[in-house]
Amino acid sequence: MGAAMPKRKEDPAREKRISMEIVVDAYDAWEQALGWYYYLQDTLRFPFPAKCLRQKAVSPLKAGEEVEVVGMPPEEECEAEVFVTIKWQGRTFAVPLSQLEYSGKRKKMAQAIGDWHYWVDRGYRYC
Repeated sequence: MGAAMPKRKEDPAREKRISMEIVVDAYDAWEQALGWYYYLQDTLRFPFPAKCLRQKAVSPLKAGEEVEVVGMPPEEECEAEVFVTIKWQGRTFAVPLSQLEYSGKRKKMAQAIGDWHYWVDRGYRYC
């Protein structure tokens, strides 16, 4: 896992889960991206409520806006970053998962989304 300046303190339990379950046996960036894609696709149950944490240049959402996450786009759309498909103002399109906070009660989903946020906040990128 190549890292920049981390924004979050290291969490040994998350580090272990990410390396042993999500990107295990991933030898390049594409395999890491696929590991994350399938981990999230297998763990998340759609639809689910989410709230926008922060604005991003690639998304029209504003901090605090609530959305319904309805799925994931094709894996090719998640080569550089994980995106999820949302319904918003009568349209359906993809936004970065790192922009959203899970608003539901399922612990496994909260953990999976938290794992992705941790990865991003630690400055990790696909190698």
